[in-house]
Amino acid sequence: MAGKKAEQALVDQWRDILALHARTQCELDRALHGHGLCASDFEVLDLLSEGRAADGGCAYRVQEISDRVHLSQSALSRLIARLEKDGLVERAMCPEDRRGVRVALTERGRALHGEVLPVQRAVLTRMLTG
Repeated sequence: MAGKKAEQALVDQWRDILALHARTQCELDRALHGHGLCASDFEVLDLLSEGRAADGGCAYRVQEISDRVHLSQSALSRLIARLEKDGLVERAMCPEDRRGVRVALTERGRALHGEVLPVQRAVLTRMLTG
């Protein structure tokens, strides 16, 4: 019986995590919508703003982004294409591996990130503390 209770406690904890994630994602999407972004867009801009990729460069390989933003490869490709069309990121071939693609913020992307960063952080603070 104790094993069943412990198992149910884990399931309940997992469902609470999922519910918190869903509520937070919705709040982020709502708050960022006025800036023309969704939460996933912001996550990519935020990652790119951090400065240094794993190899020390200032642009990230698409695979590095994919490993961190929890999107399928095809969804990430569409997102990056949309951000590029909006002038927020730019793509270039990797000099060390012509099959790879690097993505970096443009000046416009960096400015928009700076503008919406406090909005995103405020939502996280409101949803995840207390």
